[in-house]
Amino acid sequence: MKTAEKGDTVRVHYTGRLDSGEQFDSSEGREPLQFTIGDNQVIEGFETAVLGMDTGQTRTVTIVAEAAYGEKREELIAEVERTRFPDDVELEIGQQFKVGHTDGEEMVVTVTEVTETHVRIDANHPLAGEELTFDITLAEIVPAT
Repeated sequence: MKTAEKGDTVRVHYTGRLDSGEQFDSSEGREPLQFTIGDNQVIEGFETAVLGMDTGQTRTVTIVAEAAYGEKREELIAEVERTRFPDDVELEIGQQFKVGHTDGEEMVVTVTEVTETHVRIDANHPLAGEELTFDITLAEIVPAT
């Protein structure tokens, strides 16, 4: 039986949990996640975990932050004046916005604090700094066409 290797397109079912046990994502009730190993379509640790798996095999792996969404970076957290947001925008903690970066790229920021004068925004991925545990089942190695 063929095992998953770099360059293979695979389909997997998964459930992701935080250290607290809280589930943050799952493919349950959906089609399996499809990606090509080595194409950086999923986080590094997830891709590595699938290597060597057989179809139908289930594996539980814990992925350190560096191999997931990276460590939380303080330089990606900023406090901006409330006046920089339109008056008609109701700001709420957890709300996300796309903002232009100095290099012309857009980044997603999350509102983490709102006061009458300032808004704290965070451009880190919501799972940055987290160690993630996944239950992964290899559903299929997609035949090359």
